[in-house]
Amino acid sequence: MLHNQVYFDNASTTKLNVEVKNTYFKLLDEYFENSESLYSNGVKVHQLVEKSRVAVASILNVEAKEIIFTSCASEANSLAIKGIAFKYLNQNKHLITSKVEHSSVLNAFKQLEELFGFDVTYLDVDKSGCVDYNQLVNAVRPETILVSIMYVNNEVGSINQIDKIKKYIKKESNAFLHVDCVQAVGKIAVDLSDIDLASISAHKLNGLKGSAILMKRKHIKLVPLISGGQQELNTRGGTSNACANIVFAKTLRLALEQMHGSQLHCAKLKEYCVTKLSEIEGISINSSDDSVVNILNISCANLYSEVMMNALNQKNICISAQSTCHSKSNTGSYVLKCMGYSEKISKTCIRLSFCKDNTLDEIDYFINSLKEIIKNYGTNI
Repeated sequence: MLHNQVYFDNASTTKLNVEVKNTYFKLLDEYFENSESLYSNGVKVHQLVEKSRVAVASILNVEAKEIIFTSCASEANSLAIKGIAFKYLNQNKHLITSKVEHSSVLNAFKQLEELFGFDVTYLDVDKSGCVDYNQLVNAVRPETILVSIMYVNNEVGSINQIDKIKKYIKKESNAFLHVDCVQAVGKIAVDLSDIDLASISAHKLNGLKGSAILMKRKHIKLVPLISGGQQELNTRGGTSNACANIVFAKTLRLALEQMHGSQLHCAKLKEYCVTKLSEIEGISINSSDDSVVNILNISCANLYSEVMMNALNQKNICISAQSTCHSKSNTGSYVLKCMGYSEKISKTCIRLSFCKDNTLDEIDYFINSLKEIIKNYGTNI
């Protein structure tokens, strides 16, 4: 008999919170009008969006005029990076990021490099997947206009020294600092002070897909990527996805209220899983001991990632290999390669990501399934 679905892919996306879902459906029925309309119902929708903006800002300890609603974190990342770059296109053209950023960040920098002549420095990471701080310090120049570093790596869960990085950038450079906070918010304490731009996604927080924000300090000027009307403080044109924007505040509030209990639970799951995995020959742990508690990256020496994912899927277990945005690639994990792991390890990795709803029984089922898969499909590769 097939086991009930075991979902260990929460770093990819999360189940929609029931409270958020119910509020959203109610809003869809009651507030379908365009938030830019001047008649009463349109004005009401606009007021609800602005109320959510104020609430999000309060939660994040920033100003309401510093919250821009976007369609996703990839858009927020692109708006931050390209928006700054295009604003200073005819002035300074040096940018800094790391080699292990999310694809939406790396591809934005590659486009700026290839099409617009920007000089981009890609920083190395250490064995744990964290940016080399000294290399960052040495890379900063007087003409550096932007540094973009993720808070938590989406594949291995490594936590960058953002507090240390932001202090240096603010004190010793003229650069703006953008932080991809997608895997950090709701998982660890995040302080946005001295951060110029930050991206946060709802669907990583038991919220809606197609819903995110860019926190942009009010003194920072961007070139909009979407031309249109005056929406989103003249920074992002297009009709507001009002109902999604309205429930973002509730999504964020609930996620942060539940964070402590959720992370204690995930820590127990991860510790238990690592203990059980240590009993299996050929399994290596790729996430460092001080990575976030909800992400665990491992490799199985004798099974390629795709084979393992398909075999686990047959057992009704949902996991990823690499970022989901690269899940159909067979080139191996670029993150693990940058961390110094072998080509073999990079092509045999899988990522488990836990949530408060996962159980120790599910870990046991995963471990037993893993042993069976290795026995039946394991080969020397």
